[in-house]
Amino acid sequence: MQALYFLIDTVFTLYIWAIIISIVISWLVAFGIINTHNQFVYNISYALNRITEPALRPIRNLLPDLGGIDISPIILIIALQFLKVFILHDILLPLM
Repeated sequence: MQALYFLIDTVFTLYIWAIIISIVISWLVAFGIINTHNQFVYNISYALNRITEPALRPIRNLLPDLGGIDISPIILIIALQFLKVFILHDILLPLM
């Protein structure tokens, strides 16, 4: 049961880090610090976008237009943290 606990915790943590890295890369591209014409940067950006966009798109559709400010990653990270605590401490921990 501890292995399942560790696996769920690790998956949630890695996905949250993927969201954070995706945000940072999008800012670096937007400010012209890195260029997507570089194949390595493009591949990393594309992979992170494919991983995070399916979870971010429904949140973006629900939020009103905030004038260029995208708070959907923050909402997703908060929701993932809530789910992680709920699953690990309220569901799995009593079973151990």
